Amino acid sequence: MEFKGRAFKFGDDIDTDAIIPARYLNTSDPGELAKHCMEDADPEFPKKVKPGDIIVAGKNFGCGSSREHAPLAIKGAGVSCVIAESFARIFYRNSINIGLPIFESPEASKGIQDGDMIRVNAEEGLIENLTRGETYRADPFPEFMRGIIRAGGLMQYVAERMKKNV
Repeated sequence: MEFKGRAFKFGDDIDTDAIIPARYLNTSDPGELAKHCMEDADPEFPKKVKPGDIIVAGKNFGCGSSREHAPLAIKGAGVSCVIAESFARIFYRNSINIGLPIFESPEASKGIQDGDMIRVNAEEGLIENLTRGETYRADPFPEFMRGIIRAGGLMQYVAERMKKNV
């Protein structure tokens, strides 16, 4: 799996209410959630983000509530992956469950700037900053987690495995 896109840079402690404000939680439709993704952190984000773009953040991205709406909004907005120094554990798990690739890399978090072009090789855990000519490392996902992401989420992964075992 490889992802390439423009970086949108955010700081530390971006909580789930900044990712998708609670006032929009009357739906679980990723397309509807995408219209308001990150708007409390950057009101223009929903208009600027393009399919394949990448969110880059500091420490503790996705802290706050345990709802899956936050990674659903990000995925619905077309963001290909998220890179951060660290993630809130429940956000990390929810992201994998819905098939949103996320990568922990303190050096990438510090080195990547807003607007940089980024390429991520998920199998190798390699993050390239094409704008600055820098390379960073992230721990690659184990194969079973890559399978979940390739399938589009945990439910799809389980359904595929059940079909093969029937």
